[in-house]
Amino acid sequence: MNIVLDNVVKKFKRGKGLRKHYITACDHVSFTIEQGELFGLLGPNGAGKTTLVRCIATLLIPDEGKITIFGKDIIYQSMEARQQIGLLTSGERTLYWKLTGKDNLKFFAALYGLAGKERDKRIDYLMELLDLKDVESERVEKYSSGMKQKISLARALLHDPKILLLDEPTLGLDPQFSRFIRGFIKDELVGKGGKTVLLTTHYMDEADELCERIAFINKGKIVNIKSPAEYKDEIPHTEVLELRCQGNVNEEKLRTALSSIKSVEKVSLINKENDLALKVIASRVESILSDVIELVRGEAKILAIDVKEPTLEDVFIYLTGTSLKEDTREEQPDALE
Repeated sequence: MNIVLDNVVKKFKRGKGLRKHYITACDHVSFTIEQGELFGLLGPNGAGKTTLVRCIATLLIPDEGKITIFGKDIIYQSMEARQQIGLLTSGERTLYWKLTGKDNLKFFAALYGLAGKERDKRIDYLMELLDLKDVESERVEKYSSGMKQKISLARALLHDPKILLLDEPTLGLDPQFSRFIRGFIKDELVGKGGKTVLLTTHYMDEADELCERIAFINKGKIVNIKSPAEYKDEIPHTEVLELRCQGNVNEEKLRTALSSIKSVEKVSLINKENDLALKVIASRVESILSDVIELVRGEAKILAIDVKEPTLEDVFIYLTGTSLKEDTREEQPDALE
C-alpha cells in the first residue's frame, strides 16, 4: 500500500478569548490507497479535502492519528516521505510569475537536487509532454490559467515521484484545458507512468470518469469508499427529477412539503439569487411528478423540468442529504478548503 491514513484528525482554532473555539476539518479519517491506483476524494467545498491533502503532503501536522507513505511516517520520517510525493494545488500561486516557465522548473529542480544534463533532459521531456515548448521562454505571468496549471504539473513531476496529490487540478479551467488535464492524469500518469494518484474534486463527472475508487467526504468525515459503479447500484431507483425555477423561495418550507410526498427519499435545493436548482430523489419519479409541480408552482416559476439517470452527485445526496454544490459549513480558514 502506498498511502495509509489511520484515524487522522485535524482541527483549527477560530476566534479569540471567550469566543475561541475549534473547528474539526478532518474527523478520524481512515483509508488506504494501493500502488498504481487512481483514488478520488469527492465532496463539497468546506468538506476537508484540501486539509487532508496538506496533511498527507506534510504541509500540516495532524492533531491525532497516523499517516504513512510507503511505510514512512510523515511526521518522524518526513524527508523520506516527501521524496515520494508530487503536489499540485489549484488557486494558489506556487510559481514565480516574473520568471519564464523553463527558469521556474530550473529553480525547483535545484531544490530537488537535479542539475546539469539530468535536469535539462527532465525539463525538456516535461515541456514536450505537456505541450509547453513554444512558451517555455515566456514569463509565467503571460500564461493562461490552463498553461499555469500545466507548468505547475510539470513542477510536481520534476523529481519523478511515485505518488501524486492532485487537489482540484481542473478548478477554474476552461473545458479544453480540463479535458487535457483529465486525459493526462488517466493516460500518462496512471496508464503509462504507473503513478499512484490521489485526486480531490467536487466535480462528480470528473471523479466518475477518472477514479477507480472514490471516498465521499462530508463535514470532515468519510461517508463511504466504493467504485463509481458500486455507488450507483446503491440507489434503489433509476431516475432523478430535476427542476430549475425562479422566485423568492422559502427553502425549508418547500423541502418539508416535498419530503412529505410518498416515495420521495431525498430533496436537494440550491438557491442563488432567486435561481433555484431542485433535485428530487424518489423510488417512482413518474408517480410524484404532478405533486412536485403543484407544490413548486405555489412557490416559484418553473423554467425547466428534466428526468435523468442518477449520477455520483445523486448518490452523494442520497447518502448525506447534501449537494456537492452546497457549502456544508460556515466560512472556514484557507487551510480547510
